[in-house]
Amino acid sequence: MEFVAPPPVHRVLCADCGTPIVPNSANLCVACLRNTVDITEGIPKQASVAFCRNCERFLNPPQNWTIARPESSELLSICLRKLKGLNKVRLTDAHFIWTEPHSKRLRVSLTIQKEVLTNTILEQTFEIEYLVQYGQCPDCARLAAKDTWKALVQVRQKVPHKRTFLYLEQLILKHNAQKDTISVKEVRDGLDFFYSNRAHALKMLEFLNGVVPIRSKSSERLLSSDTHTSTANFKYTYSVEIVPVCKEDLVCIPPKQARSLGNINPLVLCMRVGSSLQLLDVATLQTADIPAQIYWRAPFDSLAGVPDLVEFTVLDVEPDYSRAKGRLVPADAQVALSGAFRSRAAGGETMDMDFDDAGANSQIFHTRTHLGGILQPGDAVLGYFLSNANFNSDDFASLPAGRIPDLILVKKAYPNRRKKNKTRNWRLRSIGKEAGEEGETGSARGIVGRMGGRDQKKIEEDYELFLRELEEDPELRATVNLYKAGDVKMATEGERQAGGKKRAQFAMDVDGGEATEDEQGDEPDFPDIKLDELLEGFDEMTLNEGDVEAVVN
Repeated sequence: MEFVAPPPVHRVLCADCGTPIVPNSANLCVACLRNTVDITEGIPKQASVAFCRNCERFLNPPQNWTIARPESSELLSICLRKLKGLNKVRLTDAHFIWTEPHSKRLRVSLTIQKEVLTNTILEQTFEIEYLVQYGQCPDCARLAAKDTWKALVQVRQKVPHKRTFLYLEQLILKHNAQKDTISVKEVRDGLDFFYSNRAHALKMLEFLNGVVPIRSKSSERLLSSDTHTSTANFKYTYSVEIVPVCKEDLVCIPPKQARSLGNINPLVLCMRVGSSLQLLDVATLQTADIPAQIYWRAPFDSLAGVPDLVEFTVLDVEPDYSRAKGRLVPADAQVALSGAFRSRAAGGETMDMDFDDAGANSQIFHTRTHLGGILQPGDAVLGYFLSNANFNSDDFASLPAGRIPDLILVKKAYPNRRKKNKTRNWRLRSIGKEAGEEGETGSARGIVGRMGGRDQKKIEEDYELFLRELEEDPELRATVNLYKAGDVKMATEGERQAGGKKRAQFAMDVDGGEATEDEQGDEPDFPDIKLDELLEGFDEMTLNEGDVEAVVN
């Protein structure tokens, strides 16, 4: 087979620089063609974007204000919409060029294509610089003019703690329900959410109705009216009351209502609080759901709450896995008060299991519990000590003495872990800004605790108890977003076993006292938060807080 050489490529000289090129309609090389034709003509090389420093939103033409993080696709879309003449070319690539955050400049690199001559397409890359101009959005302008809101949602719960609102804040952040809120104010028994639009308040009301059992009522106040156009200006207020029953509370249901719920034992535990109350009879594992509508027909209060829990020591437990219901395993347990079999020697040393120490505190109790799947002999457990309790409740007083147990166990305790201030490797977002951030109004972590005063220590304790509930309850933890703490290193297994003393991220010691040498090690089954449960980055979401009191940490 004879090899045939390809025909030679005919070349001509560039009309400007004389470089040999493949013939084209312009008879120009690429470099000379770019010098002759500028496809970026008509596209401005500088532009500006409006930014509201109060609510941290950018103006998205024509009149929409949008939250856009730095170098995000939303911010890039806003920047491209500011350019005129971009519709006459083909955009092939666009990305941000890094600039200093405080420079008030945004640099965007664009790559465009355009047909300049017949069958000749030219591609060019260039940069556009945007100037970030500070301004005020209409919502913040009304706030500065003291015309702050058109609709108000008042959320209240008549309980002696703030854990419900701490959890509610995390639910709001997880579902981004705070995006339309212009400010948040803490009051005595709850929070006030302010909105510039009635529709936004109704949206928050619908959200609250889906996550917690509530009842609400509305009112309106006439501000002005125009008889010529038959228009009026109103301010709307929505009052929301949350059911005063919380997770792990001891509840006594009215007898009539207990019979309507499958004849459940009136003395039950509240296991979950969602759109309804989930109650559990620890002896039979019978459950009942009470929606908000049914609860408010015959409301009842809690007999005791988490502060009333007493610590017991498990002496023996016999679980019955044949009657288990999911994670709940019935069991017969023998418990005694924590420290019942400890006595102080002359030298101050602790002597364990001193059965010769007689007294009421050394009594052994037999009870039925739902914690058979996690309790072991020697464990610490928290429960309600009903033998020494006195409740101001007619429903509880009407119960036969045989239906009232000596105690009701609620959850497993981890005393060694709690007596040590350990650095947490995770953090929570907050609607309020953290201390030290630009534009922060106080040295606090969130919306709960703004009032300060004498109850601030109690709020600190409630916050620490809420953090512990997240650590100990995986189901509760799954409903909120946890973020990695950037200044905390993940502890290795060896460091975790060594149990070195570290300064707490949130310096709290609710239990009081220091850990002894025997208590330096963590419980082996403590439900540590795994690394894969944490989200990357700690991005604070900040509201318009010009008229809100600072949080006192």
